[in-house]
Amino acid sequence: MGIDDIVNKGKELFEENKDKIDAALHSEQAEDISDKVLDGAADFAKKVAPDSADAKIDEFRNQADGAVGNQ
Repeated sequence: MGIDDIVNKGKELFEENKDKIDAALHSEQAEDISDKVLDGAADFAKKVAPDSADAKIDEFRNQADGAVGNQ
């Protein structure tokens, strides 16, 4: 089995299960996990970036949060 076969099998599995994947990405569990990860990443970024970047960091965090979970 070559790399092309593996990639094609992955695409095939994705297509067969995209409804389940979409449901999982927009679940309460995904929301909880994404909130924790995004909060941690934003807090870290605020510690290493200048204070003037805090608003932009929050904006990016909120945009990313809107893409995952159910809120």
